[in-house]
Amino acid sequence: MKKFKDRLTKPNAAASLQLNKGGFALGENLEGTLAITSNEEFDAREIRCEFQCVETKRTISNQYDAALKRTVPREIQESITLWSARPQLSGPIHLNPSFSQNYQLVTMIPAAGRPTFRGVDQNVVWTVKAVIAVDGRPDVTSSIIEIQVSPPSVSPVISEKEIVREVVMIPCKYCGALMEQTVTVCPNCGARRTG
Repeated sequence: MKKFKDRLTKPNAAASLQLNKGGFALGENLEGTLAITSNEEFDAREIRCEFQCVETKRTISNQYDAALKRTVPREIQESITLWSARPQLSGPIHLNPSFSQNYQLVTMIPAAGRPTFRGVDQNVVWTVKAVIAVDGRPDVTSSIIEIQVSPPSVSPVISEKEIVREVVMIPCKYCGALMEQTVTVCPNCGARRTG
């Protein structure tokens, strides 16, 4: 009887995921700590995180209505997973009633991904959760954390080329004031430069 009940209930354990910050940029590492505790003895297949980006759109689709006996336009919601990863934090592990351990999560947010977006007809949402995967029983999961992912911060590349120009100064033959060698008229007395 206990074996049958076990198939329907998840183990008495907890997974708590804490991220280092709430917002990340595309191309940046998602970092956090996963705290696992257990009040029951069981074997886990793995401890992992499920990280994904899902786009949801509202569109109009023509669908057949049996009552009207014709095709009518209906608003539907479509979801597509744009990106997903399942970074493993531990392989097979035996947990006992006093088990308590922290795992470090470090995984890359793809640079070519889409930033978080919320609109009237379209949303792009990034989420992450932790999973203690158990064979033959429901998995233990953490709460789902929604992450703000922004476009990569591009710092402008400033390439300053300094042009160094040497200016040769010569005295005016008439008034003695210094003037650039390239000028033809003295800026002080207006005399034409000779030679």
